[in-house]
Amino acid sequence: MGATEPQWVLMATGRSPTNIAVIKYWGKRDEALILPVNDSISVTLDPDHLSATTTVAASPSFPSDRMWLNGKEIALSGGRFQSCLREIRKRARDVEDEKKGIKIKKEDWEKLHVHIASYNNFPTAAGLASSAAGLACLVFTLGKLMNVNEDYGELSSIARQGSGSACRSIYGGFVKWCMGKNDDGSDSMAVQLVDESHWDDLVIIIAVVSSKQKETSSTSGMRDTVETSPLLQYRAQTVVPSRILKMEDAIKNRDFESFARLTCADSNQFHAVCLDTSPPIFYMNDTSHRIISLVEKWNHSEGTPQVAYTFDAGPNAVLIARNRKTATLLLQRLLYTFPPQENDLDSYMLGDKSILSDAGLQSIADVEALPAPPEMKAPNQKFKGDVSYFICSRPGAGPKVLTDESHALIDSATGLAKGV
Repeated sequence: MGATEPQWVLMATGRSPTNIAVIKYWGKRDEALILPVNDSISVTLDPDHLSATTTVAASPSFPSDRMWLNGKEIALSGGRFQSCLREIRKRARDVEDEKKGIKIKKEDWEKLHVHIASYNNFPTAAGLASSAAGLACLVFTLGKLMNVNEDYGELSSIARQGSGSACRSIYGGFVKWCMGKNDDGSDSMAVQLVDESHWDDLVIIIAVVSSKQKETSSTSGMRDTVETSPLLQYRAQTVVPSRILKMEDAIKNRDFESFARLTCADSNQFHAVCLDTSPPIFYMNDTSHRIISLVEKWNHSEGTPQVAYTFDAGPNAVLIARNRKTATLLLQRLLYTFPPQENDLDSYMLGDKSILSDAGLQSIADVEALPAPPEMKAPNQKFKGDVSYFICSRPGAGPKVLTDESHALIDSATGLAKGV
C-alpha cells in the first residue's frame, strides 16, 4: 500500500429498511452504549417504500473519512458514527478483488479511510425512523465492504451503538430488541420473531402529518424522561414485560384483535410518558389526535379492531390494517376527512399506489364523492391540507446488497458522492 502503487476505489452498496415499533423503546439505562430500559418489538417496512441506500468506498487516496447524507456533506465526527466504524474495522478481514487487482490485509483496514454516501427515500428526522434505516444500512454495508463474518445478531449489536432502533432494521418481518442484562451491552441485540411472509395480510398506511424536523430530538427527549418521569419507571418495570409476551403471542398466532389493542395502548402510553416528562414533550398534534379519534370510532362501531395506530416521536400516524379490504375502507375514511390540498391524487399517495384503485379512488372527483363514514357524528368536518401525503406499505425484508453498479451513490472514478 505504498504511495507508488496505483490508486483504486473499492465500493459496496446496500439497502436497509426502516421499522416501526409496536412496543416502544423510550429511555436508556446507558447513554454511551445505547442500552434501553425495556425490550421493544417492531415491524420492518417494505424497503421498496421506506429505506436507506448506502454506498461505502475505501481507497488509499482518501485522506480522511467523509460522509454525504441525501447529497449534503455532514460531519462524521459524531460518536455514534465513530462507534460503528470502530466496531466494524475491528472485525474486518482480508479482502481480495481479483478483477480490480486489489488486495487488502485485515490490518490495513485501520489505515484506510472510507467515504460514505447515504440516501433516504423519505424525510429524515420526521419521526419515521430514518436514523434506524441509515445506521443499520451503514453497519450492514461496511460489514460487506470489509468482509466481516459476524452473524446478524452481532451486527444488530453494532448498529444499536449508532442508533438504538437501528438494531431492529437488521432483520425483516417482526423483530424484538432484547434489552439485555450485561453492563457492557454484549447481550443487547435484536432477534427476528417471524419473517415478513408470516403475516403478509397486513397493510400499513402512514399519514405524514409533517415532514419537518421535530422540536425535541428523541435523544434529548429520552434523557429528560428518564430523569423526570415516574411513569417511565412503572412502564419499563411493570407494564412492558407482560406486554412483550402478549405481543409475541399475538404475532405468532396472527391474532389481530390482541395485536391492535396492544399496539394502540403502547403508543398511547409512550406519549403519556412524554407528557409526564418535565418539561412535557408534545410529539403529536391536533391532526394526530383526529386520526386516533377516526380509528377509535370505527373500531368501536365494528365491535372489533379493524386498524391499529401507533405514533413514534413525531406527529405522523402509522396505521396497520388487518388486510387489504380493511385498508381500502380505512383509506376512504382518511381521504374523506383529509382530502389533498392540491388536486393531485397521484402525489398524495406514495409507496404502493395500487391501494387507491382498490379503494375505488381514481380521481379527485372520486374523493369528493365519498360518503361520510356512518360512525362519524359531525360528517361535514374536513381538514384539507392537514396531511402532507400518505405512504402505503407492508411488512418487508431486511437489508440486502445492491450489486448493480447503477445503484451506487459514489462515483468509482473520483470516490466522491455522485452529483457533488
